[in-house]
Amino acid sequence: MKNKLLDLFWTYLKIGAFTFGGGYAMISLVQAEIVDRKKWIDQTQFLNMIAISQATPGVIAINTATFVGYEIGGFWGSLLATLGVTIPSFVVIAIISTFLTYFLSLEWIAYAFNGIRAGIIVLIFDAVIKMRRSVSPNAFNFIVGAAAFLLATFTDISVVILILIGGVLGIIWQVYIVKAYEGEKNE
Repeated sequence: MKNKLLDLFWTYLKIGAFTFGGGYAMISLVQAEIVDRKKWIDQTQFLNMIAISQATPGVIAINTATFVGYEIGGFWGSLLATLGVTIPSFVVIAIISTFLTYFLSLEWIAYAFNGIRAGIIVLIFDAVIKMRRSVSPNAFNFIVGAAAFLLATFTDISVVILILIGGVLGIIWQVYIVKAYEGEKNE
């Protein structure tokens, strides 16, 4: 178990060190490492953890690390995964804050951040594509997903509210519509 905890810490330390752009950019790396490569959790568990991480207060990167860590190694797993994902950011912020004025005056730093932003868009898009593959392709999911995207993009409605509305609609869809249809079909 000790080796698995060290591996968990090291894995999240690497994810934290090589992820720019926050938690959404991290999702694709976590999925590749935790679900695909190490197979510590399956795709359904991963999607559930992402949903819970979105719905709970806090940063998605930390929430996801905590949930995955707990699933793998209980309390110590959640602690080590959370520390692993936060240490790189803490170190980078400490260094940058020490030299912030100097960094801001360097034109090539601004150019580098423009390139990093472009890469972040690709990482986020990759996570969306991978998560989309695991969602049932039906009209309900398409309509709710498209509506949530449009509302999040073109209004000031909080994403948390959209997630809650999506959850309520999912319950209504499954409990009242799908089960009613299945009941009629069986009669």
